[in-house]
Amino acid sequence: MAANTTPDVRPLFATPLVVFDVPDAAALNVELRRVIKERMTSHPSTQKSNMGGWQSSWDMDRWGGPAAIKLLAYGRNVANRLTTDQEGTVGKGPYPGHFAVTWIGNMWANVNRSGHGNEYHSHPGSYWSGTYYVDDGGIAADPSLGGELEFLDPRGPVPLMNAPHLRMAGHLSAGSTERIRPQAGRLVMFPSWVFHQVRPYHGDAERISIAFNLAV
Repeated sequence: MAANTTPDVRPLFATPLVVFDVPDAAALNVELRRVIKERMTSHPSTQKSNMGGWQSSWDMDRWGGPAAIKLLAYGRNVANRLTTDQEGTVGKGPYPGHFAVTWIGNMWANVNRSGHGNEYHSHPGSYWSGTYYVDDGGIAADPSLGGELEFLDPRGPVPLMNAPHLRMAGHLSAGSTERIRPQAGRLVMFPSWVFHQVRPYHGDAERISIAFNLAV
């Protein structure tokens, strides 16, 4: 057998981050925007991790109509494609060949204007969490507007403690953060225990998103 002289780099214990573009996003976003703006006029904002802006109650699946239910179904289906049991069992769920879980979901809407964001937080009691962008507020076209979804390395600064001036090739964000720029119609999912924040938005429009949790 020939010797393998090329280093084989295998990422250990990687944290999954899922990015999924919803197929019928344009029509879905029109209806989601309508119900969210309607809700804003009749219900004050809740206060959780949000720094400014408007955040709805966590029962959007009850007041958001068919569009909200459809979005949550997308989240459940993606979660089923990416979840298995400890033995890696292949199931017969909505996507043949994938493990099926009956997810308990809740969801809420967020509207940020200039200067608004969310401080670092996680989602205890859930397995998967997700964020869907109804309106990116122009961020997709202009990164200077901020408003990114930012994830903190679960190990904290440990990878930087010994030699902060060095990085392992292919792992430049180790010990730091990763940012995801919003894009209308895009769904981002991640394990609920991962600490994350929304950086302040600096645009003149509205950054509208919907967050959800999936628990068992």
